[in-house]
Parts: sequence; C-alpha cells; structure tokens
Amino acid sequence: MSSQSALNIDLRQMIIAIETSVSLVGMNDTDHGKRVGYIASQLARQLGFSQQDIQFSFELGLLHDCGVSTEQMSSLANHFDWSGTHVHCDIGYRLLKDFEPLAKFATPIFYHHTPWDQLGTLDISTQDAGMANLISLSDRIDLLAASHYQTDILLAKKEIVHSITNHAGDQFDPLLVNAFREVEKSEAFWIALKDRHIVRYTWDMGQIKSNRPLSLPQLRQLSLIMSYIADQKSPFTAQHSVRVADLAKYLAAAHGLSEEQCQKVEIAGLLHDLGKLHAPGNILEKPGPLDDTERFIMDQRSYETYEILRHINGLGDVALWAAYHYEGINGAGYPFHPSERDLSAEAGIIAVADIFQALVQDRPYRKGMPLHKVLNILDELADNGKLQKDIVKLAKKFGTKCFEISKGTDQDHSQNYSDLFSEVKLPQNALTHP
Repeated sequence: MSSQSALNIDLRQMIIAIETSVSLVGMNDTDHGKRVGYIASQLARQLGFSQQDIQFSFELGLLHDCGVSTEQMSSLANHFDWSGTHVHCDIGYRLLKDFEPLAKFATPIFYHHTPWDQLGTLDISTQDAGMANLISLSDRIDLLAASHYQTDILLAKKEIVHSITNHAGDQFDPLLVNAFREVEKSEAFWIALKDRHIVRYTWDMGQIKSNRPLSLPQLRQLSLIMSYIADQKSPFTAQHSVRVADLAKYLAAAHGLSEEQCQKVEIAGLLHDLGKLHAPGNILEKPGPLDDTERFIMDQRSYETYEILRHINGLGDVALWAAYHYEGINGAGYPFHPSERDLSAEAGIIAVADIFQALVQDRPYRKGMPLHKVLNILDELADNGKLQKDIVKLAKKFGTKCFEISKGTDQDHSQNYSDLFSEVKLPQNALTHP
C-alpha cells in the first residue's frame, strides 16, 4: 500500500483519549476536562445552539487544556488568572493548528483565558470569540466548584453563581452568564458533575460515532500531539516518545517490514508511554532506585497505555504494540504475559527501541550510557528472554546509527520538535495573535 493508506479512526474517542492523558499530567484532578465539556455543552443547549455546535462545545471543553504541563497544571488549579496563564493556551494552539481534523479548535483554545471585553478588540471571528468565552466561563465555574462536588455543592452553588455574575460584561459575555443562571437552577446540573456521573456522561458521549478516515501521516501527527502530552509529565523524559518512535521506525525498516507497517510502528512508538501519566512525578523523578511499592506502580504503566488506547475504534493492533512494549518471550515481562506466538515483531521492535533510548537518555538517577554499555544490557535482556534476539541483533548491527537516533543527533532519521513545542514564555497580560 502507499504511504497514504488510511485507518478509519473514531475521532471522538481519540479526543477523549487526549483529555484522559491531559487530566493525568498533574494528577490533581482527573475529570476537569470532562466537566468543562459537560458545562459548555449544557450552556450551549440552553442558548439554542445547533446539535453540531453543542458537540463542538463538548469536544472543545475536552481539549482546552491540551497544552498544559505539570508545573502549569498546579498553578491553573489554584489560580484562574496568573502571569503564565496564556502559555498553555499558546502551546495548545500550536499543537492543533496544523492538524486539519482538530484545527477548528485551535483559535478558541488560544483565547480561552482572554477576557470577554478584550475579545471584541481582536481580529477573530464571532464564532471563535464566543466559543473561547464559553470555555472560559465553563472553566471558571468548574474551578470554583471543584472542591464542593463530593460534599456540599448544592449549598455552595449560590456563592459560585454570585462570583460568576460579578464578572458579566468584563470577563464573560452577559448572554453566557444569563444562560448559566438558568441551567444552574436545576440540581441535576450540579449533581451530574460528581466524578462517577461525569465519567458516565463522557462515556455516553463517546458512543456517538465520529469515525473518519485518517491517513497514516495524519494519525502520526495526532499521535505526536499525544506523545508531547505524555512527555510533559517529567522534564527527564522530554522527547522520549519521539526518539523511541524514530528508532522503532528505523529498526522496523531494517527488519524488512513494509512502509505501511513501519509507519504504524512509528505511531505505536509515539503512543507507547501514555500510561506513564498514571505514575506520580515523585516516582518518575526519584534520584535513586525504586522500592517495591514504587516499582509496582511503575509496572502498571503499559497496562494504562492499553486502557487509554483500547477504546479508540480503528486503532487496532497499534494499541497492542504500544501496550506490549514491556513483554518478553515465553511469558517474561509484564503485565499481560502473552504467549510467544502472540508477541509480534512490531511489539518486539518497540520494546528494544524503548529500552535503548531510555538507557541513552539522562535520567534523574544516572547519566545516559555509552553505546557499549547499552548493547551489553540489551544482550543480557535477550538472553533472559525479555527481548527478542533478532531485534537486538539488528540494534547491535546498526548500533552507531541507533545510538545517534536515540540521542537525537542523526539528521537523516531523528525528528526535532523542540521549536514547535517549546514553551513560549508570554509576558504578563500579553496577547499575541495566532
């Protein structure tokens, strides 16, 4: 097949997977994006929006924080307005603006922390301004209410409404505030925001089919967005997923896989570490050996990768290749222990690429290793049945090239997205037009 082969991916499920990943970056609140999506969709329905715009509002709420980092998540959870607020808006905009299926969300995300009375002075469409402010309002409602959902939300709602109303006309569009004052009268609106209910609501919304063909280059670009989110969990794993994907694609080609399979392996490499988001930052950045409890937590991450990806209709074997990257032959590894016949070459390639790159990369507990030490460790793991020997032989045969790709110094194969995804430190209260 050509490089333009397509997979029929459920885009709604992929958006939910992005929100699931984002919600785990800071580990403080795993339902914020879901609740913002719910609130926005309820306000949109109250305002008589079309069904298409209601669905857009929900998805925009899911995606609105896609550019956030661990450090930013903590500040945003405690302060709606602070000097670095627009950093994650800018990053989210740049993550989505060139990806056609999600590009329509980019401009509202860029402006979702811009006050309503400033939006009217900017050269953006009325639709984008309205959607940006809808998410701004929904975001603020959730920020004010989050600590009350499981206890006294029906008692606290009066103070929340008062706070929102005080900002009608400056921070928020008065029409949106009026819509909020109508929907909040229903106790069901607030009760639905409790954890178990909002998860179910999101699940139900995810059943609305949104399948569309994505070319492999498009799916790769979408996976790159998700890998960026995963690698924001710790500065010590910056670009780890990208380097693993680079190396996995190179090894797949050396193994003789077709061009289409090589592209799918690259996509799986980009997605393989999403489960890492479930691990607390203090474990990921511990400057020493993990104890048994910490190791147990870390050993769950490949299952969590599978749990994030398995709901995405159309992804198929790519999800398994990503999730099996800690599996070995004859039941060695974890957490699924597939039989040797069920462990594909593609999964074995990602396993070797992941370990190779991790050993080369600086980590909090050690410096990156030289090539000869990396190859010795790979040999030992292959002898113990934890890696496929034929893949390790390939890594040894092309050791220098694999080392350069893992370090990001090989210009022919390595991708460098530091310019695209580096954080732009915006001055306080500054706005730059996309």
